[in-house]
Amino acid sequence: MAYVELKKIYYQDMKQYHEEYQRRVSSPDTLVLDFEIKGKPAFLVQTPELFSFMLRILRADKKVQNLNQILPGAAIKQFTQRCLVDEIILTNKIEGVHSTRREILSVLNKIQDSEKRERVRQRFFGLVNMYLKLQEKASIPLDSCQDIRALYDEIVLPEVAKEDPKNVPDGTIFRRELASITTATDKEIHRGAYPESAIIDGIEKALAFLKDDSIEILFRIAIFHYFLEYIHPFYDGNGRLGRFIVSYMLSKNFEPLLAYRVSYTIQENINEYYKAFRICNDPKNMGDVTPFALIMLRLIAESSERLVNALEERNTVLQRYVNTLHYLAPSGNRAWSTYYILVQAALFSERGISTKELEDTLQVSYFTVKKELEPIEKLGLLKKVKFERENYYSLDLDKTDALLSAKADSQAPVGKTDF
Repeated sequence: MAYVELKKIYYQDMKQYHEEYQRRVSSPDTLVLDFEIKGKPAFLVQTPELFSFMLRILRADKKVQNLNQILPGAAIKQFTQRCLVDEIILTNKIEGVHSTRREILSVLNKIQDSEKRERVRQRFFGLVNMYLKLQEKASIPLDSCQDIRALYDEIVLPEVAKEDPKNVPDGTIFRRELASITTATDKEIHRGAYPESAIIDGIEKALAFLKDDSIEILFRIAIFHYFLEYIHPFYDGNGRLGRFIVSYMLSKNFEPLLAYRVSYTIQENINEYYKAFRICNDPKNMGDVTPFALIMLRLIAESSERLVNALEERNTVLQRYVNTLHYLAPSGNRAWSTYYILVQAALFSERGISTKELEDTLQVSYFTVKKELEPIEKLGLLKKVKFERENYYSLDLDKTDALLSAKADSQAPVGKTDF
């Protein structure tokens, strides 16, 4: 049965409402947490559905691990970068911050170029840099209020300061004044913790909860996200900070690729995401954070399974080309390898593979790469785009499919006819 929020019962039957609250908080399946929501202790009912979502995520994680072993390393790297760009654009979009693929890719290119990295001062540098670190399972301190502030300063403060200097944190660590979440018509729907001492106390309790190994990690990730948004420690940028921490915790405990799909799925289910916050913030909900955990884990499960499907579908197509590219070049030679790399670029990358990447992958010179690409271009199969003075290449799969089909038909053995 679907989990019914207490607020609904409140309007149906007051006696049942109080009985149900007592039943939930006293259940052996319930975790009563050291955190208050509208004056009531927060609690999580560990429902069968929550464990079901958890198992779905664990199964998806295992499948991604297996696919990482099967797929070429370059393909995984290209697909990871593609997902990273999506995640950054969408986490910004959820907060109403406009960013383009081009500007995120531009920052990414400069960060990855050791000669240019120290000179990067572009918009979103901190955000892109931190998301990039998730691939390496880098360790990011999350032990204190100062750690939360340092992370905020790194990933969103420059953009917040540029958008509106009045939203820069003005307290000892966090904000000094009241802050509210409002609708488009300026109706207040939630007021963050106040004064700053209450913010600090709330963040300390939320971090202690996040580190409590006696509780399932996925439950902690979901509920910490809610706690952070409930406290609302900054005037602006709380959502981007909170979703980054979700991604970081996922990358730390699961395959890093899972961390780059969260905002994508949230954006597709944005109304449910916001509704879950409203349900848990309502005083009539009596501190029950289960509805938010259910929504959050469902979204992570869905995003993980969609990631598996995306990788499996691409792997199937890639294997089909492995079995047919011999119609265009002898299997195993350099020309075949060039086709194979360009197919990967078409299936997995954001914009293709650069000349320098082709040189490194094929272990040949610039002039040899140009020589290998010439016959492919003459056949009309080569896609080329220019980005910041660099050419990127991939195979035009539609044209390649048509040519492979024609060659396969022309080389098919003629069947014997018996009279």
